[in-house]
Amino acid sequence: MKCIICNGEDIETREVLEEISIDADVVRFPVQAQVCCACGERYYDRRTVRMMEDIERTLRSGGIPLRQAGRVLVEKV
Repeated sequence: MKCIICNGEDIETREVLEEISIDADVVRFPVQAQVCCACGERYYDRRTVRMMEDIERTLRSGGIPLRQAGRVLVEKV
């Protein structure tokens, strides 16, 4: 497999953190992806994409209880 971004051929399977934004919240979770070692482009199989879509749908409906892991403070402009 060649990377469609940089044409690199060094692509390996890694666990990466994916993010989903729900309103002002950001939910991070690990998934397996093919990652180009040269540029970092990620490739997901259909099963992983469906899983991420299911997670997002469940999060938006309030079906997954979340705990606060921190706060982001922003300076008033």
